[in-house]
Amino acid sequence: MSSPDIPAAVARLDELTRRLRAECPWDREQDERTIVPHTVEEAYELADAANAGDDAKLLDELGDVLFQVHFLALLLEERGAGDLAAVAEHCRQKLIRRHPHVFGEAEAETAGEVLRNWDAIKREEPGRGNGVFADVPENLPALLLARKVQRRAASAGALDIGAEEALQDLRACVEALAHAPDDRDARFGMLGAALFAAVHVARTLRLDPELALREATQRFREVVEGEVP
Repeated sequence: MSSPDIPAAVARLDELTRRLRAECPWDREQDERTIVPHTVEEAYELADAANAGDDAKLLDELGDVLFQVHFLALLLEERGAGDLAAVAEHCRQKLIRRHPHVFGEAEAETAGEVLRNWDAIKREEPGRGNGVFADVPENLPALLLARKVQRRAASAGALDIGAEEALQDLRACVEALAHAPDDRDARFGMLGAALFAAVHVARTLRLDPELALREATQRFREVVEGEVP
């Protein structure tokens, strides 16, 4: 059962959000286009906290993301397009619909089967575009875009290989890049193929390539900062 403190705490945050919207000059000027960049930034900070295993930071960043949700829902409410209750209920109904193995008669024994069912159900929902890659946001970071495209392809049965074969593909791409001709376009294409193959390895190993690269970059920064005065 949920804590009885949760509804009261959420209500207090909602009240605060409404007051800021009414009384703060900066908050009054915002719309969804100006707020969403902050939402994306907060989501990345949340991801960093989760990847670091820092519970105190995770608590803090979850709060920042929760505020973003409240604020954006309030903007919907102001123009009569919905409110926080509508957002929550829409999400609840969607989760029920996409988990027929929990709330219906479907069966799913593995996480892979759950994802395949999820994508199949999603493709049939009203308002969705046609095709395997419909509604994949083109403005995702490249690593996440590649992972999402690969996952969609796998769910459709077009990319069904395991980790070992994915690793072999990555080795082949790296080898091809190492022996590439002295031609920028050729190297550019081979580098792209190698990066795409690396994302495929990450996906088959159930690792997040974006977070993995960020962690490697942070380790590199720490090494350089330790060596350079």
